[in-house]
Amino acid sequence: MNKRLGFAFAVLMVVPGVLLGQEKSQSQSTPPANPITASEKGLYSFVSNAVIGAAQKMPEENYSFKPTPEVRSFGQLVGHVADANYMFCALSSGEPNPAKGIEKTKTSKADLVAAVKDAVAYCNKAFDSMTDAKGSRMVKFMNFDVAKLTMFSLNTAHSDEHYGNMVTYLRIKGIVPPTSENPPGQAPK
Repeated sequence: MNKRLGFAFAVLMVVPGVLLGQEKSQSQSTPPANPITASEKGLYSFVSNAVIGAAQKMPEENYSFKPTPEVRSFGQLVGHVADANYMFCALSSGEPNPAKGIEKTKTSKADLVAAVKDAVAYCNKAFDSMTDAKGSRMVKFMNFDVAKLTMFSLNTAHSDEHYGNMVTYLRIKGIVPPTSENPPGQAPK
């Protein structure tokens, strides 16, 4: 529980800096043109970079690792996150899903890291064409009418949920997850 609180605190500390970095050209008193979209993209950027970092840190030989037989392997988690990114962001964009079945078809570290990077790039492109006004338009998701920006939020929450799984797998293998590494210039804890 303390690690989860620590992660939440880290997110709250990092996201404002990320968002400020996106809007360097604007004065501090002028909000961004699309503050909700900018906030969503900032949080997504933090979480998706953590997922990519975890995928890169896990050695190839551990991509088939499962803590118990009933759960996904590490590689399947990476593929699942990539699949979900495409699904959520395609719905937000109103486009057909351009990539399906990554979890079931890709097994090598190189292919899965590339797939999750490509999925994140696809979502970033979807964010780039989004505005707060467009984001208020409704789409169907699981028989519910949901705002397009809510689809982005669901994607970020889903990615963060599975990043938590990835952290556990990394820790079991004795690997420090990306969000637990010391910032540059700080002494190890």
